[in-house]
Amino acid sequence: MSRPGAGLRELLVEHGVPEKAASLYLAACRAGPQPASELARLAAVNRVEAYRLIQSLAADGLLSETGSRPRRFTALPPERLLDRWITHAGERLRTLEHDRYRILADWEAGRTEPEASGGSRFSVLDGRETIRRLLRKRIGQASREVLVSATGAWLALMMDGGVDRALGEAKERGVKVKLVTEVLPSNLAEAKHFAGLTRLRHARAPVLNRAVVLDGSGAIVYVSGDDGLGRAPEEQIALWSVEPAFVELAKDYHRRLWASAERAEARFVELEERAAALPVVAGKESVPFQRLKDIARLGMRASGVRSFQLELPELIGTIARQLGREISEEVEGSTPAAVAKSLGQYYATHTMGRLTVERDEPLTLRVTGCFACTPDSPEIGREMCPQLLRAVLERRLGQHWVVSKPDPTRHASRGCVFAATAA
Repeated sequence: MSRPGAGLRELLVEHGVPEKAASLYLAACRAGPQPASELARLAAVNRVEAYRLIQSLAADGLLSETGSRPRRFTALPPERLLDRWITHAGERLRTLEHDRYRILADWEAGRTEPEASGGSRFSVLDGRETIRRLLRKRIGQASREVLVSATGAWLALMMDGGVDRALGEAKERGVKVKLVTEVLPSNLAEAKHFAGLTRLRHARAPVLNRAVVLDGSGAIVYVSGDDGLGRAPEEQIALWSVEPAFVELAKDYHRRLWASAERAEARFVELEERAAALPVVAGKESVPFQRLKDIARLGMRASGVRSFQLELPELIGTIARQLGREISEEVEGSTPAAVAKSLGQYYATHTMGRLTVERDEPLTLRVTGCFACTPDSPEIGREMCPQLLRAVLERRLGQHWVVSKPDPTRHASRGCVFAATAA
């Protein structure tokens, strides 16, 4: 038969109570309030050592003093001690559950984050998510200043990757966050979003490089372009370094753009004052184009220019995106498969041809009998359909999509095939 109190003694030791201190506590439980000298005798512990251990037990709440002469020590009842441990264990479990995602995310970021080592002071960041993780982490560690040089198209990608939240949190900590970018009609909404998170300026000169400088001591500079140099958008490459010359180049680039840039608020007003829509209404399609004719004639008369060309792909793209946004209000679904199915029904009921799903991953669509691939102008379909499909997917699913262009030699016999991937 095991010795009485053996299980409680083991628990005490497991919770960090020294064995001799556990013996003193158990003696107090059995004998009731006792002087320190009597507890030392009952527990067979040296008196001088017992006094020190009893003070430690009292500080932890396992013993409490009663009386004055002589002072007596009363044990916290074992049932209350167990209840305390159960409560603490529950609190620790809830804390661990709450922090689980953050702890694992920090571990994963630290495990996969490339760091310059050995003789190299540069690290190659391979892959969009790897770059984003490092950006979020470094921005989260910034304490003084973050300088961001961004191309116009990069704003939406920073929102997709949560970099905008990291910049906003840095600003709330008192970090000076300065973002210089090209504010264009196409990214006006994103620019307004970042204007609330950073000190935003519109670059008068084109922003050709993406870079982030952190506290003037480290910099991330992208090697790939906005569309990526690889076969897929995820194939992104960037450099991270604390090399002073490298950091200074990135700072100087931001400084030059910033010096000639204008306040974002003034740019917003300029673009919004410029915005003018030309509504195209069925049966009255010629009205807006007459307006374009008047604008072209006025411009040519004022400038003395006798002829110029309108870029047909740009015009087709504008029309396609507008059509896609309108169609997105008519289709349903919150997943790629559901949107594609609803879009197929829309094509069928609006005599736009037949749209079928060839593959779910990546999402591959085939359109036959296309309304746009006419014998006279097959290029209209090759330009219009990918942009239309992209606009529908982006409006319905709320993220950036890339849609391939079809093979121009096959659309007449086999229809047009489009591969759509979320960027």
